[in-house]
Amino acid sequence: MTKSVDPMVGQWYHYPQKAEKFHVTVIDDDAATVEIQYFDGAIGEFELTTWYGLGVERIEAPEDWTGPMDNIEKDDLNPVGTEMQREDWEAPYDEEKEKTSAGPHVPEHDQQED
Repeated sequence: MTKSVDPMVGQWYHYPQKAEKFHVTVIDDDAATVEIQYFDGAIGEFELTTWYGLGVERIEAPEDWTGPMDNIEKDDLNPVGTEMQREDWEAPYDEEKEKTSAGPHVPEHDQQED
């Protein structure tokens, strides 16, 4: 006999009979249902009584979390120019530089004098 596993929002599970991975997105106590999202992005729902009969097992979150995303390229996960370099961490923090480089850039000739 399989041990019952309580559903937890955000927890990943494996359903051995169908060899599917999914995570719980909502537990509706009033309706007595558990809403899930499969690894491929499909959405599902179980009644709590059905949930406890499934024999699901808790698992770690998949390494490749892009399963539910349509047509995502691996290159899109690390856009060019966003990588941190060693110099970024070692340079002293310059608050004035941060203030002037943040936000929209207004060319000097467009700025009005007070």
